[in-house]
Amino acid sequence: MKQHLAHIALVIDDYDEAITYFTEVLDFVLIEDTTVNEDKRWVTVAPTGAKECSLLLAKASNEEQTRHIGNQTGGRVFLFLFTDDVFRDIEKYSQRGVHIEKQPTLEAHGTVAIFQDKFGNRWDLIQPSSLNKGQLPQ
Repeated sequence: MKQHLAHIALVIDDYDEAITYFTEVLDFVLIEDTTVNEDKRWVTVAPTGAKECSLLLAKASNEEQTRHIGNQTGGRVFLFLFTDDVFRDIEKYSQRGVHIEKQPTLEAHGTVAIFQDKFGNRWDLIQPSSLNKGQLPQ
């Protein structure tokens, strides 16, 4: 049996703000934006070149969901984004106003930085060990 994750729901408070953030700040691609009903849209975004999994931007529909925007994992890093150049991306994100929580450090599994998206979700930006071009710059 072959399976893969198709979407990861990310609770947000406004569809258009989220689309703008992910496409203009993080350079994701808008995959789909379909109106389901007056209050609900099916909106998916993904990193450029992603083949299988995307983020489903899910607008909070009640107070309980709204309370969890930006904290879907109780404060832990929630999402893990692989890159071929962590330093390039952290610099670009920083220039675009993204909150960089932790500058890149060399870890066993790669070079890792932590940033927060505009909703407060914590992300690991990872350049896997197999893509590392040597050591951290001095």
